[in-house]
Amino acid sequence: MLKSKVVDTEEDLLTSLDVQIYHPQQSVQGMFCHLPVGTKVRLPADEPLKLGRDEESCTFVLNDPKVSRKQLSLHTYRPKGSQEMRFTIQNLSQKARLVVNGCTLDHLERLDLPDKALVRFGLYELLIVRESGEAKGSFEVKIQVPIFSLLRESGSCDPKNAPIMETSTPPATLMDYHGPLEMDETLLCTS
Repeated sequence: MLKSKVVDTEEDLLTSLDVQIYHPQQSVQGMFCHLPVGTKVRLPADEPLKLGRDEESCTFVLNDPKVSRKQLSLHTYRPKGSQEMRFTIQNLSQKARLVVNGCTLDHLERLDLPDKALVRFGLYELLIVRESGEAKGSFEVKIQVPIFSLLRESGSCDPKNAPIMETSTPPATLMDYHGPLEMDETLLCTS
């Protein structure tokens, strides 16, 4: 006697976050060695997704002593009367500011995460894109590590949106720094 199998179609309906994470020295250090790069990870919707360097409390761990133990968290919610899963982002770091699409978040401040967000702290750049799905008990995250700055890819070249460094020490060389350089606006260019 054949038993019918129930096909789980929840995979097609789950909300997903596509996350690209970039750091100028990512090829030198093993800072992304603990991340599940290129793999979809299913996470429970009732627990916050945390990013930081603490392996015990963070969902995704960055192997970098300059990153806070708990850097940021994403919390899921469902708007009243909607089946859509949405996210808020919260800065958990007491030392570093978090910048989301140009909006600065200080320690414990929270913001609704737009469908496409450029998130920055220190020299890290994260491009988070939400793919809509029904609100279920879980969602999926896929992490990619691009080789070029996300500021270039997103078309953002505004100097006020440059990465915010945790310390006042400049990069070792200008070649290590991929952010905007200062220019004297009083110079006139003539052709």
